[in-house]
Amino acid sequence: MGENRFPNLPRETVCIETNRVLDSCRDRDCFENVRVYLSDFGNEILEHAGAVRAKNAEILWTNITIDPIAFNRGFYAVNIRFYIRVDCEACVGHGPGRGVQPQEFEGLAVLEKRVILYGGENGTMTFRSSKNDSFCSLGEPGEGSRNLPTAVVEVVDPVLLGSRVVEKKDRPCCCPCCRDGEIPDHLLAELQAPVVFDDDDRRDRFLTVTLGIFSVVRIVRPAQYLVQAAEYAIPEKECVAAEEDNPCRIFKSMPFPMSEFSSQGYQPEPPRPDRHCGCGG
Repeated sequence: MGENRFPNLPRETVCIETNRVLDSCRDRDCFENVRVYLSDFGNEILEHAGAVRAKNAEILWTNITIDPIAFNRGFYAVNIRFYIRVDCEACVGHGPGRGVQPQEFEGLAVLEKRVILYGGENGTMTFRSSKNDSFCSLGEPGEGSRNLPTAVVEVVDPVLLGSRVVEKKDRPCCCPCCRDGEIPDHLLAELQAPVVFDDDDRRDRFLTVTLGIFSVVRIVRPAQYLVQAAEYAIPEKECVAAEEDNPCRIFKSMPFPMSEFSSQGYQPEPPRPDRHCGCGG
């Protein structure tokens, strides 16, 4: 890959615009006894299942808002809401003589997190042109902004730490955002069946999960910098097409995936001394 790095190109000082990280933090959050909202199908299974477990959790979408902190200039509250799909499995009886069979279903859990970070101050307004602008266009509302910073959240899929079924008297408090019409339509389309939020009075059992989430949150602002840069050049290396006529030869040239077979990660073994027959002689 060395021939693609252009080490000998002349460099000059140029001005670029990019995002500057003003503040950041990392966190590990444990959310205990989070309510999992199910479809009618999932609720029916839950009411009659002998054993229920959560198998997997996946973040479908994250909603992020940022608000300035009153009387603390330059600081902002970052409000994060995670929408998580939870895959579940229940043991359900199918009648006399048919035994118990596993039945899979899915639900939606909602988590909320709030952090305070420094985002600086900027009293200007920013306007940017759009490819849809024309001489006669009136523009779209909101094209100018008061230069609020941007919050960025990096997160891995949740670690599923536990699940349990609770009775009606022990049901967890409902998230204030979990009502019909308050979940984005594109998010509901990711689920196999519509999730029901307002049927607590008709249910005797509820599913809860405990989730662990690792996250990094940062606040960025656009900034201009002078950097040493080189003009882009066309690479001298030519592209090589794959040899589709002999797939076995391509496969044999691939390195063996040692790390996939080791839970600790593959560490190359050091060269062994030459001991001839291996008997120490």
